[in-house]
Amino acid sequence: MLMFLTLLFMSLLAVAVCAAAFGLATRGVDTPPAVQPGRATVAQAGRFFAQPVAAPPAAARVPIELLLSDIERHVRLEQAAAEAFLEVPTRDALHARTPSPLAN
Repeated sequence: MLMFLTLLFMSLLAVAVCAAAFGLATRGVDTPPAVQPGRATVAQAGRFFAQPVAAPPAAARVPIELLLSDIERHVRLEQAAAEAFLEVPTRDALHARTPSPLAN
């Protein structure tokens, strides 16, 4: 019984010391002001990384159908490369590039 009471009081003492240390550590901390969304001005937004870039003219835009067909072709080529690797799993087959013009 004496051992149990000793452990109980030592544990309570340890909790009290930890609570006091935590209280001292957080006493002088001020809470930072809340960020208000939508408050950035045009001057602040322009100097973040670089000056804003103008949108390309309408004539330079690529049709969405062409982009989708390029992505579908790339996916088919990547799937074919994965199937070829599964048939013959070698180091060269794993690191071989596909004929897709898009980056892997």
